[in-house]
Amino acid sequence: MNLRTYLLSCLLCYFVFITYAQIQVPRDTSFTLHGTYLKERKYRPYIRISEPKVDTQIRTKLNLVYDHIGERPLFLDVFYPDGDSSTRYPGVVLIHGGGWQSGDKSQMHSIGKALAAKGYVAVAVEYRLSLEAKYPEAVYDLKAAVRWMRANADKIQLDTKQIASLGTSAGGQLASLLGVTNENPDFEGRSRGNAGQVSDVQAVVNIDGTLVFRHPESSEGAAASNWLDGTYEQNPINWELAAPLNHVSRNSVPIIFLNSSIPRFHAGRDDMIKKLDRYGIYWEIREFPDTPHPFWFFSPWFQPMMDYTVTFLDGIFQ
Repeated sequence: MNLRTYLLSCLLCYFVFITYAQIQVPRDTSFTLHGTYLKERKYRPYIRISEPKVDTQIRTKLNLVYDHIGERPLFLDVFYPDGDSSTRYPGVVLIHGGGWQSGDKSQMHSIGKALAAKGYVAVAVEYRLSLEAKYPEAVYDLKAAVRWMRANADKIQLDTKQIASLGTSAGGQLASLLGVTNENPDFEGRSRGNAGQVSDVQAVVNIDGTLVFRHPESSEGAAASNWLDGTYEQNPINWELAAPLNHVSRNSVPIIFLNSSIPRFHAGRDDMIKKLDRYGIYWEIREFPDTPHPFWFFSPWFQPMMDYTVTFLDGIFQ
């Protein structure tokens, strides 16, 4: 990159930052990595915040704009192998948790780096949370991010035929919803950027994300109500439409469930498996005993979780 190009790039980033800073986006900062660590180590003092094992060089592109909602930009971060620029790699869209109202894309960076080191293009996505926008806007954002990935495949060395969605907690619910709504125009939203691209995904990694909101196994409450624009009694349609379990069809994709030992975060899993079996769609379960819900942040569970993830994705894509 020559000096002129570099300076123009810096100037563009500056103007994007200034524009974004002037837009008042409501934030809930209750769900943070450090706060979660302090809470969980009271019960399991042996845990440590995980740092991925990265034995190869990876490339990183942070805070790229993938779409606009009016004046409001939406950002994503990309991690991919540092290799021959002609090589194309499978992609994974990474969706953070936080009860649909908190959390941020940086919480997926460790997973992104670990995947990039194993030959994947990992894209951590910002999406609008419940203080800013109600269901189904987050789904529209994520599908727009997948379309951006395909539109920019040459820049990030992406194989456009191989994209998975991976999410943690609320992000696991969203990742699963992406995987059961391929070719469903009701979940695309209004025409947005990269409309000529498709938003389909080919696999799902669900890390402790609920699959249904109204169910004997489910105990979703205020956080779900905030996102779904009312309680079940006030807005039953959203509660049913947002449940991945209710959309399983022959167009659904292979899925791995990576679960903590807390049953409420597996809500609907067994019923979903029955539906997947009906259509002959592959699935796996890996459950980690004696684990807190946000186990994905911490050693000793991070590395085996990533091993299961990569083995599953390699089996689907290679």
